[in-house]
Amino acid sequence: MRWRNLRSHKIDSRLTKGPNMRVADVMTRSVFIVNPDETIQEAAMAMAGIDAGILPVANDDRLVGMITDRDIAVRGVAEGKGPDTKVHDVMTKDIKYCFDDQDIEDVIHNMGDIQVRRLPVVSRDKRLVGILSLGDIASSASDGKAGAALGKI
Repeated sequence: MRWRNLRSHKIDSRLTKGPNMRVADVMTRSVFIVNPDETIQEAAMAMAGIDAGILPVANDDRLVGMITDRDIAVRGVAEGKGPDTKVHDVMTKDIKYCFDDQDIEDVIHNMGDIQVRRLPVVSRDKRLVGILSLGDIASSASDGKAGAALGKI
């Protein structure tokens, strides 16, 4: 388990605040990452330590899954798996993500449509570069769009 200040990738000179904001403008770059070979107990302890219910699962900076407190409860504990169960045995492998250079408006609508509050952010070469939450969006934009996305969830 480790904190990672994920690499900043140069997107382009169009990154601005306002109507043409990109994901890279508002995402969180400091992300706690768990390795798929760590235990669900270690993942749960990390979640408790940072007061979060979800962690990206990565090998180096390659996103391979996401693990949530619900994954641990439903795919782990409810199925009789113990605390030494590996993260890869219970993580969500079907990852929803967005790109760092995407328009924030498009991503907000997508988050509402797919019913998620946060998305891992990857570069176009599929390297994990951050995480985007509705909180990130709400603190960067005062136009109520995060609330609109949350209303769909």
